[in-house]
Amino acid sequence: MHISEKSSTFAIEMKAYCYHNALKFNNMAQSAMTIRLDTRTKTQFDSLCEQFGMSANAAINVFINAVVRSRAIPFTIRVDEDPVRQRALDAFYATPRENRPEMTLDEINEEIRKARQERRERQKARV
Repeated sequence: MHISEKSSTFAIEMKAYCYHNALKFNNMAQSAMTIRLDTRTKTQFDSLCEQFGMSANAAINVFINAVVRSRAIPFTIRVDEDPVRQRALDAFYATPRENRPEMTLDEINEEIRKARQERRERQKARV
């Protein structure tokens, strides 16, 4: 078999595979989803999708299927560190252990919750 024969066989197999999956996809129940984005971003996205040879809908489906398949966002989402927050964390960790609070944040929040509950109960008793 020559390379051109292999290529055409591969192309036929790929077309059959894509056709089979398209039929399978078309037989699946469909749901609509609405997203909002600014006009400029949508225009840029539509233009890029056109260059890729796909609709915006197809591109979004590719993204959603990648997320579902990998169970992760396929790129890193991060927030630039807040310098004030970072300085506060650095100061906290630089504090000797004996000078740190004895309670965890969860324990402190539980104490606050209990105090608020007791205050509500006292207010109800007055009424």
